[in-house]
Amino acid sequence: MSSSPTAVPAAATYNIDPAHSSAHFKVRHMMISNVRGEFGKISGTLKFDAANPANSSITAEIAVHSINTREPDRDKHLKSADFFDVENHPTIRFQSKKVEPIGAGEYKVTGDLTIRGTTREVVLQVEGPTPEVKDPWGNMRLGAEASGKISRKDFGVVYNAAMETGGVMIGDEIEISLAIELVKAA
Repeated sequence: MSSSPTAVPAAATYNIDPAHSSAHFKVRHMMISNVRGEFGKISGTLKFDAANPANSSITAEIAVHSINTREPDRDKHLKSADFFDVENHPTIRFQSKKVEPIGAGEYKVTGDLTIRGTTREVVLQVEGPTPEVKDPWGNMRLGAEASGKISRKDFGVVYNAAMETGGVMIGDEIEISLAIELVKAA
């Protein structure tokens, strides 16, 4: 039983391992620093065709209630109707529409991102997938990372406060990144 990496097969389906995957974000705070947070509950599926990447696709779903910025009061406010409105919109969804290779192990993935019931097309830069490895239980695994930038206002997340010295409390541009580990479907 080898655990050394092997090439990714020509076409295979993988499920996101929620215990080893997360979605992160970064936003400008008070125009002087960045606040980072993560969503700890992510699920979805990758259908990867190494021979023809254009035939590949990914779907992902993030449970908004799993947000963590290391500040419970801020997390509560982010779950409110001022921001994510988790009561009415408990999930963030991504569905790819196009996968394009842009270099060795790098892809541009265009897809629909839905936040707060609003869907917009976004582009993610993806590194990976890594070569497959066999875990101690016989499952084949691989990993990938994705990143991109969005405008929170494009998704109806418009809450803000003016600063006494000028500017606003919360920036509009959100940097997003995902670290995903996947398990090959049986």
